[in-house]
Amino acid sequence: MKGYEMDQRQEWVVEAEDVCYTYEGNETPALNHFSLRIARGSRVAVMGGNGSGKSTFFLCLNGIRRPDRGRILIDGKPVSYTRKGLLDVRRKTGIVFQDPDDQLFSASVYEDMSFGVLNLGMDEAQARRAVEHTAEEIGLTALLDRPVHALSGGQKKLAAIADILVMGPEIMILDEPAASLDQMHTDLVRKVIAELSDKGITILTATHDMDYAYEWADMIVVMKDGEIMRKGTPKEVCTDRRLLEQAHLKPPVVLEMYEILKQKGVISGAEEPPGSMAELMERI
Repeated sequence: MKGYEMDQRQEWVVEAEDVCYTYEGNETPALNHFSLRIARGSRVAVMGGNGSGKSTFFLCLNGIRRPDRGRILIDGKPVSYTRKGLLDVRRKTGIVFQDPDDQLFSASVYEDMSFGVLNLGMDEAQARRAVEHTAEEIGLTALLDRPVHALSGGQKKLAAIADILVMGPEIMILDEPAASLDQMHTDLVRKVIAELSDKGITILTATHDMDYAYEWADMIVVMKDGEIMRKGTPKEVCTDRRLLEQAHLKPPVVLEMYEILKQKGVISGAEEPPGSMAELMERI
């Protein structure tokens, strides 16, 4: 749990301090005195039902939404809402929306991937090198000249990730990255996310998949009504049965199997709960 369990010397890459945000025309805040710190290089799963505030938190991190109260810090610096300040934030913090059609708008994959880096000041030769390198890393080289509208849902999701990755962000925010994908493209997207994490990029993802969050994340944040119900390591959060019931979340399958095997005396209950299905199988 490299990113969450840390001492006072650990560097925070994201800090939300007493953030409040209410959408125009609504009385109920989408974020209600929300505070959270995220360590550099960590893997964070943000969970909760629709309307819990996950997406609003992400939009505030990227500067798309400006808090009514409180502040967001990236790399220890408060977000500035000037044009220069927002460019700096979006250079460091990339967001991939749940629906890639909300993000992809150019005629081809190449044009879409190059748009952001050209706006950051790269010349065309630099942009082409950056796009080609990123496309090769993510497996999109053969699709660079393909019209965006002709891509499958899974290809669009990968292209949306590539749009952000080409800009070299320190933080990647993915809102339900596996939503509406078949198993093959879900596995591809998760493979890409794992590779980005291995490179030291801080990853925040909203997900309803408790099994994935349990095995992948360093920290799970459970939200409801714009507030944090609990944050902690996957084992801390996922073994809190009362919390999961209140948040309408099911325990990971690996923990349910672990409890059954304990009750049947197949394995000892003296050990810590397994962190993955593979670890559980080793104990049997």
